[in-house]
Amino acid sequence: MIRIPATFFIWTLIACSSGGHGGSEDWPVHRACSSDGLEVLYRSCDPLQDFGLSIDQCSKQLKQNLNIRIGLILREDIRELFLDIALVTKGSPILNFSYPVCEEDLPKFSFCGRRKGEQLYYAGPINNLGVIIPTGEYQVLLELYNEKRSTVACANATVTCS
Repeated sequence: MIRIPATFFIWTLIACSSGGHGGSEDWPVHRACSSDGLEVLYRSCDPLQDFGLSIDQCSKQLKQNLNIRIGLILREDIRELFLDIALVTKGSPILNFSYPVCEEDLPKFSFCGRRKGEQLYYAGPINNLGVIIPTGEYQVLLELYNEKRSTVACANATVTCS
């Protein structure tokens, strides 16, 4: 796990969200889920590509097997794929997490090994800790990247729990 100083992380959130997709406009804000006092909104921070994401069973009580759907067109091959998650509240980082989604010798999902130009689509469960989300607003930076450290997808998300 890599620790990111708070200043650098805040700068990254601002820099990612200020980029456009061929112009000065940001990608639109999307709702991944909203119900039972929990809302998750996200915006692609990749200046070249937007993507789709939805979360089923939107609840303050995260279940251990959370169902998601994600879809995008690959701009890079993904022999290996990694996910970095950084969670911030009130300007202070509270969690940094890295997870190998696809490893060359251990493909966990059917999209592992896909090539540039192909569609990455996944609908199914993801394993996580079953936790209750505390009341508050959280910023989450999600980045999927390949073995060459090339960005596959990037999103700034806001999680609001009331």
